[in-house]
Amino acid sequence: MVQVKEIETITSFLPQIKIFEALPANIIHELEQLVTRANTYILPGNSILQAPNNEKKGLFFIISGTFRFYKTNSAGKQHTVCILSEGGMFGEVETFSLGTRGTYIETMEDSIVFSIPPEQFEPLLARHSELSLRFLQEVSRRLREQDELVEKLVFRDLRGKVLYFLNRLSIKFGVEENEYRKIDIPLTHQELANMIGATREAVSLTLKELSNEGVLVTSRRRVMIHTEKTLQELA
Repeated sequence: MVQVKEIETITSFLPQIKIFEALPANIIHELEQLVTRANTYILPGNSILQAPNNEKKGLFFIISGTFRFYKTNSAGKQHTVCILSEGGMFGEVETFSLGTRGTYIETMEDSIVFSIPPEQFEPLLARHSELSLRFLQEVSRRLREQDELVEKLVFRDLRGKVLYFLNRLSIKFGVEENEYRKIDIPLTHQELANMIGATREAVSLTLKELSNEGVLVTSRRRVMIHTEKTLQELA
């Protein structure tokens, strides 16, 4: 059961979520009233929050932890759609979609996520045009990212795909260390292969090649990317 201290943690964290930053106090107060035990999930690592045959409705906000979103084909092969961490947002409502339809949603570590059901979210948008505009901007941003993703998958070779995805992850989850940016989430060769639709063996060979050239530094489940060399290759 969700404890009171978790509820307090969520309400204090809401103004820090990017889409809610600098909102008027009255809107934040309304959002805080929606934080209940019934709308909060505390999940251990490697838990399935959603499967395609059991889709969750509403908007979800990650308070802590990391989630992986993936699809599978008829042979059971996985394709990772995206990874979101603390402050991330996902879900489906009548007004718009944030790209979770037909996906599995799995925790990569212990996580807490808070949801707003559609019947509570739609009236909130109707009352506050500023909030509606922010969500529209978020949907537009994700569509642009998806267009760019498709372009990279179609026109780049395997080396280019690997660097593109690692650079993308490093921007979202990176920690600067000298000339490198460490991707601060556990990442296996198989998970990277799932993201770009390649085999683990081919990705491992590419990572070894990039490591030998000093573009990457790899270790068990961790990757560091040389910022300047990567940008030169992706230019």
